[in-house]
Amino acid sequence: MNPIFMRMTAEKNPIKITKTLTSKRETVFSGTLQFGRSFSDHMFMVNYQNNNWQAPEIIPYQNLELQPSCLVFHYGQAIFEGMKAYKDSNGDVLLFRPMDNIHRFNISAERLCMPTIDPELFLNGLKELIKLDKDWVPSGDGESLYIRPFMIATDEYLGVKPSEKYSFIIITSPVGAYYKNPVKVKVETHYTRAAEGGTGFAKAAGNYAQSLHPARLAAQQGYDQILWTDAKEHKYIEESGTMNVMFVTKDKKVLTPSVGGTILDGVTRKSVLTLAKQMGYSIIEEKISVNQVIELITSEQLLEVFGTGTAATIAPISSIGYQNKDYALPGSDSDSLSVNVLKELDAIRRGLTDDPFGWTIKL
Repeated sequence: MNPIFMRMTAEKNPIKITKTLTSKRETVFSGTLQFGRSFSDHMFMVNYQNNNWQAPEIIPYQNLELQPSCLVFHYGQAIFEGMKAYKDSNGDVLLFRPMDNIHRFNISAERLCMPTIDPELFLNGLKELIKLDKDWVPSGDGESLYIRPFMIATDEYLGVKPSEKYSFIIITSPVGAYYKNPVKVKVETHYTRAAEGGTGFAKAAGNYAQSLHPARLAAQQGYDQILWTDAKEHKYIEESGTMNVMFVTKDKKVLTPSVGGTILDGVTRKSVLTLAKQMGYSIIEEKISVNQVIELITSEQLLEVFGTGTAATIAPISSIGYQNKDYALPGSDSDSLSVNVLKELDAIRRGLTDDPFGWTIKL
């Protein structure tokens, strides 16, 4: 076991809570909720220094005070997670698969040479934060409380080495839908999101920074997102923007690229595949070539394509652009996997049906 992890488990520090004097909730909820534009009243924070995590606390949402020489600004030691909380019909709050996100967070931390976090401290801090800001969890159709845990290097030093100081913070944001319409994607054959041996499997901030320029170029051509391909040959499909991607065929197969290495192991992805299997679909996780997908489209064997992710949940893809040609995809209907799996997933997340998988935690 990681020695940092052991020290944190042993300390069991109580969480100090300082409440805000003035809530912003009424102003935020007076209009339409956009994604990631408004933030709840409080945040959870714990700092790491002298080889130990310090006393955790919940404080009013506020600016961070950092030196210009902090390593995060220069060498990019920064990781994050994305998760959500929902309200059930009784007004209780449900967290969806938080332990999966906590586990993945620690995988990212190890890859970027950062200290791991005791899952118990992470979960307890998250629970107390959401309990305090319970009224910030929206209950409207397609709405949820988006949760953003992140860690940054805060050591003041310009040498290239792992930081000796870190801040771990959780902020939350009431949100509406990420995508309001099906998305058009472009197969990327020049730029690369991740290479073998890199950080593609981790939620490292740098993964997203390097995606911004090709995404902007694609947007200028009328596309909503990139369909990433492998770095070596640009032959095999990897992710779609910030989402895992799935291809559904007429013979009830769900094709999706294998995770690990260059592809993030998505929590929503795992949930969708579990539900799809229960609905009678065969799950095929393997390398999927661009030519294979084009052949499925032209032979009319492809029923639908969609992306999965915490922010978007499920985002139908309406067309794929490849080699200066757009390939239109069939639209989803009441019989589509994306529609039915979203309905079932939403029912579980909101406590409207039984949760046989133990995915939700009620606060």
